[in-house]
Parts: sequence; structure tokens; C-alpha cells
Amino acid sequence: MEARGAPSSVISLLLFFLLIHGGRCFYLPGVAPQDFDKGDPLMVKVNKLTSIKTQLPYTYYSLPYCSPDTIVDSAENLGEVLRGDRIENSPYVFKMREPQMCNVVCKLTLDGKTTKAFKEKIDDEYLVNMILDNLPLVVPVQRLDQQAPHVYQLGFHVGVKGQYAGIKDEKYFIHNHLTFTVKYHKDALTDSARIVGFEVKPFSVKHEYEGQWSEKTRLKTCDPHAKRAVSSSNNPQEVEDKQEIIFTYDVEFQESDVKWASRWDTYLLMSDDQIHWFSIVNSLMIVLFLSGMVAMIMLRTLYRDISRYNELETQEEAQEETGWKLVHGDVFRPPIHSDLLCVYAGTGVQCFGMMLVMMMFAVLGFLSPSNRGGLMTAMLFLWVFMGLFAGYASARLYKLFKGTEWKKIAFRTAFLFPGGVAVVFFILNALIWGERSSGAVPFGTMFALVFLWFGISVPLVFVGSYVGFRKPAIEDPVKTNKIPRQIPEQAWYMNPVFSILIGGILPFGAVFIELFFILSSIWLHQFYYIFGFLFIVFIILIITCAEITVVLCYFQLCSEDYLWWWRSYMTSGSSALYLFLYATFYFFTKLEITKPVSGILYFGYMLIASYAFFVLTGTIGFYACFWFTRLIYSSVKVD
Repeated sequence: MEARGAPSSVISLLLFFLLIHGGRCFYLPGVAPQDFDKGDPLMVKVNKLTSIKTQLPYTYYSLPYCSPDTIVDSAENLGEVLRGDRIENSPYVFKMREPQMCNVVCKLTLDGKTTKAFKEKIDDEYLVNMILDNLPLVVPVQRLDQQAPHVYQLGFHVGVKGQYAGIKDEKYFIHNHLTFTVKYHKDALTDSARIVGFEVKPFSVKHEYEGQWSEKTRLKTCDPHAKRAVSSSNNPQEVEDKQEIIFTYDVEFQESDVKWASRWDTYLLMSDDQIHWFSIVNSLMIVLFLSGMVAMIMLRTLYRDISRYNELETQEEAQEETGWKLVHGDVFRPPIHSDLLCVYAGTGVQCFGMMLVMMMFAVLGFLSPSNRGGLMTAMLFLWVFMGLFAGYASARLYKLFKGTEWKKIAFRTAFLFPGGVAVVFFILNALIWGERSSGAVPFGTMFALVFLWFGISVPLVFVGSYVGFRKPAIEDPVKTNKIPRQIPEQAWYMNPVFSILIGGILPFGAVFIELFFILSSIWLHQFYYIFGFLFIVFIILIITCAEITVVLCYFQLCSEDYLWWWRSYMTSGSSALYLFLYATFYFFTKLEITKPVSGILYFGYMLIASYAFFVLTGTIGFYACFWFTRLIYSSVKVD
């Protein structure tokens, strides 16, 4: 045996060292550093136009901007396509560490159609997004406190609305001159450098020139030979029919002390970390309060109850029993619509598995903002592969309820929740497509999503169900009576609707501050990257859901109401109702959405998010209660 064990240990060691060696040269896709020598071409790519007023992204070339001879699409991952990213090449080409001044991109003469297009985008406050070496273009914005560091706005506005002095009429002005700043970190040993920042200052300038326009025409308003640079928008370019617009740009290069590994830190500057800590302390207070109640129930009340029940010897004493032991013959009676409960419990396990693994990857830095679309892609693939656990969990519960048709339950698990989400998603996608937005999912991507669902997720659910159903059934700790016991009249505070609504407040209270930042990152186009905080809040959410459900379940059983199956699911799941109400409050107080389509999109996506939150929190509460009831009823002697 020893001789056979030796080679395997050697192989294990070799594999371990190979993994360590491989780990040193491992980079995330698109996140490997790139070195540039002086004079190397830097290709600026353009991304979608975005607006927090409409939430409808459009491709850069949906506006008549200057374009290269051939427009080439960059390969986007699944997450990028679903976010509406459309990354294309642009006519902006720099040379590393070679400043340029007053470069003319093109001249455009507006007509009625193009004027209307520009004015609509300026009205809706659209931002132009560009990318250089995987870094998004930002506009530095000075805070009110002059000493504080700049905050960065992602992208620059297409244009602005304003008035000339003494004239009441509002005019539209386009940003047609861009002053780019490329920050680089130079290698001390070699002459190569890495890009660590990409900033822009946009200006609106009515360019002037003499004579006929040609490629060699020199501008009077911006001339590198006369060292005349654009530094203000004092003579802005109007957007009107028949107007000539000349697009120009400058590039300057700045050496920076920021290293390549830290180049995202300025983008992700977090001035509100105190709020996150407050959120966690607030959540921990809720958890400590609930934990105290659970500890009191489990250690004091339950211990006393179990000791008293087990000491009852005579029939007379047994007849005088009160509290939760009285319902031991009914507590494990299968609930109404038990099949549906199995499906929702399985779907919740799928949601929980996806969230847990995704959080772990995010905390380790695999889903940072530099990996665009990575979070969405990870969520989709994890959801698909967690179908295995969904099928297993639903089949195990189904067998406990003496079910025999495991294929029926597997089918429902595979289609009920994803089917509902898919219907809402297709309706919203049709609305986006009607607006001709780049946020509409293309046919090829739609086919990929359908394949992931039908080709991978559904078979995995069936495999999980088959394995789960083959396992021996879970044994109930006590026998169920043939005739159901009558439930006595309940106090007003034990009313199912009241206790369910009360139960959802605390889990929501544990997450609502973090929820504000998540909503801001989605709808105000800000970066969300503080996954460490989010992971702590997620753990607190799990504990809160479990504890509030156990506490309310105990009170329910003590009042001789044994219909706990669905109520345990609904108790913590009702926090999703508060989430949706908070999303409604956020819509009316923080967002400036005016278009009906954008409002429908917001509430449609928040409905999907709330539904998923209901399934997740409901399942956590249900399994906590399932474990609790089995624990207490297996601890008492029952004749």
C-alpha cells in the first residue's frame, strides 16, 4: 500500500507546483497589461451613448459622428451585449507620448434629420463613451470642496443647452472639440510605458477658416503653428439646419506615478465607505437582536419545554399538554400545493448557489469593472449550472411528500421561474427594439440564451431530479395522524397576512442601505465594485431570514397552528415586496426618467429582481424552518 501511495503523492506535489507556477502568469481576459513604446499607435474605440434620463443605450454611429473608412465591431462577451455595449473602432488614433494639437477629424454639414438627431440626444443628456487600452474615458469634475480629489464622470455629454446673453431663446450647442489627456506610467528600466488614465475636456467651438475647405485647410480658431489652442467654449458651435460643424481634437500625454495595477483606483474612488460601514453595523444590530431571541427560544424555552414534555408520565398529565407538542401529529402533514412548494424550494436553491459562488468570485476580484460584462456573464452561466442543485432539492422534497412523478416536478422546476422571467424579458426587449436602441438583444444572442436554458439548464435539472429521487426518502421524526387536527382560533397578531408582512421587514432592513448603491450602479451608470461589503451583507441577510422565520414559526406552533410550510417560505420572502416598494420610491426620488418606455423598463427589470429576491429569501427561511421543526420534534418522546 505504501509503495502505491508514493507515486500519487509525488504527482500531487508536481501538480501543486505547476499550479503555483501557472498562477504567477495568470491574467484575466482583457486585463493583461500592454506595454507601448514611443510612437506606437493607440487605437481609441467608441462605445454606446448612454443617458440616465432614458436608460436606452444607442450605438455611437447612430449619430452622424465622423467615422473611419470601415467600421469594425469588437468581439463582445455575452454580458456586454446584454448591457447594450457596442464597441467599434473610431477615427481617433494617437501615437504614444507624441502630443497632437488641433487635429481635424472631419467636417459635417447638418440637415433637418441630423439636426433633429443631435438635438434629441442633447435634450436627453446623452453621454459619449470611449475606451483606450480597456480604460473608459472620463471627465474630471471638481467637487464643491476644492481640497477634495476630483470625481469622474463616465463619458462626455453630446452637447449642452444654453442661451446667449440678452436672448431668451434656448439654443443647442455640440461638443465638437475634445482635449484628451492620456496618463502613462513609464518603466524605469526600459523606454516602454503603460496607460493608466484616459481623460477628456469637451468644448463647443465654432471653427473658422479662410477660403475653400480642403484637407489641408488651416483653422483660424485652432492652429498648432500659431500655438492657438482651444481652452474655452466662448464662441460655441450651434446645432441648426445647414450649419457646418468641424470636429477636432488635441492629445496631451502626462507621466503618472500611478502603477498599472492601481489604475482603476481613481475611477473607483469611494468617498462613502462610512455609509457602507454604517449599513453593516445597522444590519449586525438586527442580527444580534434576532440571535438573542433565537438563543432564548432554543436554549431556554425549548429546553424547558422538552424537559417538561419528556417528564410527563401519566395519561392525565399527557392530556394537559399545551403548546407546540400538541400538534406533533400534524406538523409534518404535506401542505396544499406541495408540488409548487417543491418547485419554488428547488429554484431558491438554484438562486442561492448562483449568488454564493458569484459573490466568492467577485470578492476574489474576478468580476472587477475592468472585466466588462463579466458579472452578467458569470450570473448567467452559474444560474445554468446550478440547475443540477435545483432539480436535486425539488426532487428530495417531492419524495418527502410521497410524490411519485419526479419527471413532472423536474419539468416544472426547469420552466416555471425561468419561463416567467423570459416572458417579461421578451416583452421588455420588444419595447427596446421598437426604440431602435442598442440595448435590444440581437437574434444571435437570443439564440445563445435559449440554448443555455434548453440545452444545458433543463437537462441538468432533470439529472439533479433523477439523482435526488433515487435517494431514500427523508424520514419524519414523528408520525402524522390520519385525521387533521382542528386549528384553534388565532390571536390577531398571529394572522397569516400580518405575521408574513412583519417577517419581511427585518431581512429588508438588513440590506436596504446597500440596495441604494446597487440601484445607483445599475440606473445611474456608476461602478459597483465593493463586493467585500456586499458579501458581508449577503451573509447577514441569510442569518436574518433564517432567524426571523424560526422565531415566527415557533410562535405559530405554540399557538397550535401547524400550517407552517408555506408560511415559512412567505415570511422571509415577503421582504421582496419591500424591495419593490423601495425601488418605486427610488424611481420617483432619485431618477429623472421621463419617457414611458424607460419607466416600463425600470419597473419590468425591478419586478424580475424582486421575484428573484422573493425566491432566494423565501427558500432560506423555508429550509431554516424545516431544520428547526425536525430538530425540536425529534427531541421529544411521542407515544
